[in-house]
Amino acid sequence: MNFASDNWAGAHPRIVESLAAHASGFAPAYGTSDLDRKVEDRFREIFERDVSVFFVATGTAANSLSLTAASRPGGVAFCHREAHVVEDECGAPEYLSGGVRLHPVDGTLGKIDPDDLVAKMAHFDPEFVHSGQPAAVSITQSTEIGTVYSLDAIGKIGAICGEKDLPLHMDGARFANALVSLGTTPAEMTWKRGVDLLSFGGTKNGCWCAEAIVVFDPRRASQMPFIRKRAAQLFSKSRFIAAQFDAYFADDLWLETARHANAMAGQLAARIARSAKMRLAWKPDANEVFAIMTPALAETLMAGGAEFHEWKRPASFDAGSLVADEKLWRFVTSFATTTEDIDAFAALVP
Repeated sequence: MNFASDNWAGAHPRIVESLAAHASGFAPAYGTSDLDRKVEDRFREIFERDVSVFFVATGTAANSLSLTAASRPGGVAFCHREAHVVEDECGAPEYLSGGVRLHPVDGTLGKIDPDDLVAKMAHFDPEFVHSGQPAAVSITQSTEIGTVYSLDAIGKIGAICGEKDLPLHMDGARFANALVSLGTTPAEMTWKRGVDLLSFGGTKNGCWCAEAIVVFDPRRASQMPFIRKRAAQLFSKSRFIAAQFDAYFADDLWLETARHANAMAGQLAARIARSAKMRLAWKPDANEVFAIMTPALAETLMAGGAEFHEWKRPASFDAGSLVADEKLWRFVTSFATTTEDIDAFAALVP
């Protein structure tokens, strides 16, 4: 009953098979193999346009280098105040970009409020040299707390960025989970709504170590090869990332694994909602479920074999809904979660 994180799950068997199939023999290095080219073409098919694709090792690298590409002298990038990029990346975006500052924006349950974004941008007049200048906006899809931006919400933020001539970056560590939750297409959830740069995650959804930066206008990608190399993210044997993505996309495995993870989250949420001793904090949109319960109950569940984590309350969450010593806890499902896991957990819940 491991609900600690989708990062704890292993690699999907078809990903493993693809890695093994490409483990022998020789292939051109540094992203120039036929397999690399094949996967890049597959990205273009998926997004229904010409894109530039850059493989990297981690989501932190993808986010940081995307913001580096968007950087300006004295640059300020706007993100939700609880976004992974500002809360959980140890200052990597600022470090790797050489100084882009992350400026927090408010919004309910992990999603940027467009009106607050406009207000926060107004503090940085691009003509006033002392404050610095706006450089980019970053949104997380799905968010750190399992919610998903609607297409209209993305489009509204994209329009604001367009008016300000700022690139819009999407942190898509759980991109597939958000995509299947909305029942839309990759193109509709990204560039058709104004997204310019995407951190495309595969690791949380069945890959071993496969992340990519997708630039939707290749004309804006001219410096990315140098940015990636300087950040030590250019793999010599990049075919091993390509091999993962090759299997990931084959027969829409990536959508299958995301649908499964989301469905397991739905089942888990339903079991929690029926409990007399714990309850949902909010309705999950993807594969993260947040519940309210006492530490004593959490200890009982953990003693019974369940793995999950306490979570910091979002700023927009009504603390008044917590009583006594109740706390917030996060449960994450993955491609490896089974109905047996859900049933075993439900048997522990009073």
